[in-house]
Amino acid sequence: MILKEGKNLCTYRVCGIHTQMKLERRLEALGLTQGALITVLNNDKKGALTAKFRGTRFALGRQIADHIDVEEVSEDGRDD
Repeated sequence: MILKEGKNLCTYRVCGIHTQMKLERRLEALGLTQGALITVLNNDKKGALTAKFRGTRFALGRQIADHIDVEEVSEDGRDD
């Protein structure tokens, strides 16, 4: 699934980022890498998606969130 489809307060594992190389490198520099855990804080389907990863909150535009593949992670950290 893509991050844009994520539900509020659910945690996901990043499977891949498929965007322009410059943007991909910037996201990696911020800590959003393959395998990283990301928690959706607010995805009200309007405006930016707010997420937390590596202990910091970020606002990601819808076009960016549309190019991040994720998989849901259960409460104990295992893949569902």
